[in-house]
Amino acid sequence: MTGITLVAPIHPRPSISLIAEGLPPHGANLYLGDTEGARDLALLRRLGISTVVNCAVNLDINFVTEPDYAATATLCAAGPGAIRYHKLGLVDGAGNPELMLLAGYYLLSGALHQEFPERASYPRRERGNILVHCRGGRSRSVAVVALFLHVERSEAFPTMESAIAHVRQHRELQPDEWFETPKPELTEAASRAAGWIRRIRAESSLPGQGDSAPGAAR
Repeated sequence: MTGITLVAPIHPRPSISLIAEGLPPHGANLYLGDTEGARDLALLRRLGISTVVNCAVNLDINFVTEPDYAATATLCAAGPGAIRYHKLGLVDGAGNPELMLLAGYYLLSGALHQEFPERASYPRRERGNILVHCRGGRSRSVAVVALFLHVERSEAFPTMESAIAHVRQHRELQPDEWFETPKPELTEAASRAAGWIRRIRAESSLPGQGDSAPGAAR
């Protein structure tokens, strides 16, 4: 007897949702969204988003509107994008190497805390808000953002489940899709990653990035 595969309905929701406010060290707001929101440059600018973190392995967005290096018959265009762009590249479900959710936490933390040299090769210097997205903004990005909130605001979100519940509420994810928002494999990996992060902090001299806790969206 074969198992039953559940298919969740896709509910209408904003392409970009505010999840948390006042992230240290520059007071950034944290947004979560889908493909349409992530590739809408006018919307990103309207929301003050200067950095995008893409969690999807099967999706790329070209933010290079004014390339330093023009495309040729064999070479792609290259140069700084209109938005600072970070790529994690998760599979939506099983299939990710064990440490990729851990990498996702540090990628998001690094995007918030990175300092830029005073050189012409770093033209995008604005400290704006941050968007984390995947294809639908329902699973991969939810897992990464929930992990970040659980680690950085453990007093508000002492369990991974409480962080996921907060993200579901602010992303307007409905109960009939919760079984895959996020996928169970991603939730399990995020929970393990949270434990590893605590061990890394305990066994090293690195300070926690959450000493000034971000505020949750209301």
